[in-house]
Amino acid sequence: MDIPKKNNDKTMIPARILDELGKVVVGKDDIKELLIIALLSEGHVLIEGLPGTAKTLLAKTFAQVIGGRFKRIQFTPDMLPGDVTGFNVYSPDGASRFVAGPVFADIVLADELNRTTPRTQAALIEAMQEKQVTIEGATHPLSEIFMVVASQMPYGSEGTYPLTEVQSDRFMFRVWSDYLSKEDEQQVLSKMDYIERPNIHAVASAQSINELQQQVRKVHVSQEVGGYMVSLVQAARKDPDVASGPSTRASIALFKGSRALAFLQSRDFVLPDDVKKLALPVLQHRIRVKSEAEMDDVTPKAVVDRVLAAVSVPKMQ
Repeated sequence: MDIPKKNNDKTMIPARILDELGKVVVGKDDIKELLIIALLSEGHVLIEGLPGTAKTLLAKTFAQVIGGRFKRIQFTPDMLPGDVTGFNVYSPDGASRFVAGPVFADIVLADELNRTTPRTQAALIEAMQEKQVTIEGATHPLSEIFMVVASQMPYGSEGTYPLTEVQSDRFMFRVWSDYLSKEDEQQVLSKMDYIERPNIHAVASAQSINELQQQVRKVHVSQEVGGYMVSLVQAARKDPDVASGPSTRASIALFKGSRALAFLQSRDFVLPDDVKKLALPVLQHRIRVKSEAEMDDVTPKAVVDRVLAAVSVPKMQ
């Protein structure tokens, strides 16, 4: 991915983030791009892949480059919701003190999220949707730039629990982390010593990220392009092979993500191509294919491809 470097110091931050990520994480350009887009549009990212495909390295390095408070949660089957959100500690005299959990950070790495039970997974739902957690009736606000980068093993892997539709829907993007190409893997070996002890510099701050997010909100989405987003989501819902389709959050994710993508390309307006580029990472994890269609090898990706081919692209004036 090539993010244009702009004259304004703050608008150069995405390019700097990409440069710093490239010092440690070889390849994975599509995932790097989606992480930046999600950050600028206040979304969350789910990275799925086999062990050893740099899921954790990507998320950890990204958090370090952002310069915000970073917390990592290693999910296991015996974890409880309080291990994520925090809990109240009571003293003998009846007074209580709130102990904040690791969710109180700017960037939270939810590592191997599907290795814990749905009950514990659900501890992230309120945080991801409302940037707050409620403990025993008391509401505790989270960071303004709060973002979850979650990793998970492929569906059906041993010792995993599938994410609920409610949980999956909170992620703006879902992306697959594959094995490296031969050339990229050789590059990893050539810089192995640096990767193990990287000298990563924070190129942003919570304040600068928040200011960029405000600029992204000013990017214009025409009525025609907005209608195109909704038509894609509606078509996915109505596909005959779909048991349950994407919710309105999918339309919102396309809207907000496309604005961030246009901003990264130095535009103040969204093109249909921006929407098409984000359709797969936005829609595929929100689609459940009917069991009989699965037997015919129909996948969510196939549904998204079919929808993109069927829905008319609006002509820009």
